[in-house]
Amino acid sequence: MQALRSRLIGLHLPPLPSPSSLSAKPPCFSLSFRHSFSHSNKQKPNNPNPCSSHHASATKSPQTPISDAAKFVRTVLFVPPGVEPDEVTDDMILPGSNIVLGPYAGDAKIKEVEFVKSSGRPKDCPRDSRPEFAMLGRSNVGKSSLINALVRKKDVALTSKKPGKTQLINHFLVNKSWYIVDLPGYGFANAPESARMDWSAFTKGYFLNRETLVSVLLLIDASVPPQKIDLDCANWLGRNNIQMTFVFTKCDKMKGGKAKRPDENIRDFQELMRQTYREHPAWIMTSSATGLGRDELLLHMSQLRNYWDN
Repeated sequence: MQALRSRLIGLHLPPLPSPSSLSAKPPCFSLSFRHSFSHSNKQKPNNPNPCSSHHASATKSPQTPISDAAKFVRTVLFVPPGVEPDEVTDDMILPGSNIVLGPYAGDAKIKEVEFVKSSGRPKDCPRDSRPEFAMLGRSNVGKSSLINALVRKKDVALTSKKPGKTQLINHFLVNKSWYIVDLPGYGFANAPESARMDWSAFTKGYFLNRETLVSVLLLIDASVPPQKIDLDCANWLGRNNIQMTFVFTKCDKMKGGKAKRPDENIRDFQELMRQTYREHPAWIMTSSATGLGRDELLLHMSQLRNYWDN
C-alpha cells in the first residue's frame, strides 16, 4: 500500500488521505451508472457500475469489515469490475492516471472509424444499441484534436482556431461496434446567442435520456488553473449520477512566467473535486501533441465498454 501512495504522490497530485481519515463524513456524492437496460434481449446486471461494483456490496453488507487499505484504494483509485480493492497492486495502475486495469480490459486498437451523422436533437441520434462515449468540454479544450489523436487520423473531427465550431451532436463509429460522440463545447463566447442559449437544453437532454451512453469523457485543460465552468459541469454530471472520466488535456503545455505546471493545475482541480465526491472519478493525463495517455485511455474505455456489453 505504501508503494501505491508513493507512486501517486510522485505524480505531484493532491496529498492523499490517510486510511484513518476515511471514516470522516463523506462529501456530497459518488458516481454510478444511472440504470440498467435490456441489450440484445439480455438483461444487464443489477449493478452495472464499472467504478463501484464492490462499493454496492459493501453498502448492502455493512457487517463485513473493510480494511483500511481497501478504503484507501477505493477512495483514491478507479477500481473496475472484477478487481477487489485489496487485490490492487502498483503495476495495475495505468501510467499518468488513477485507473486500475482489470480483467474486462480487451482489444483497444482502433482499426477503422467513420463519421455517421450530425444531430441537432438527442432524439435524432443513431438508434442502434451500440455503446458510446461522449466527449465533453470547453470549446477550446482540444476535444477534436483528442478525437483525431485517438483514431490516428487527421481531420476526422473538425478542428478550428475559433472556439465553438462544433454545435451539433456528432457520432463517429469505431470498428463498426461502438461510438465516439463529439458534443458541442460549452463556454464559447463567439457562438451565436441562440446556440449559447440552446446548448444546455439539448446537451443535457442527451445525457439524461441516452441509454447507450457508457461514460462521459469530461475534458479539462491542464494548462490553465481550474475553471468554475468545468467544476459546475462536473458537479451537474455527479448530481445526475452520470458516469464520467476526467481527461486532462494539453499536459505537455508549459506556460511562461509564473504560471503553474499542468500537474499543479491537475492537483488543484482534484483538490476541489474531493470536496464533492466520496470516491474520486477516474482521471487520466493526455496530450494530443505528444500522444501521452492515448493507449492508456483506450484501454480504460475498452474495460468500461466490455463490462457494459457483457
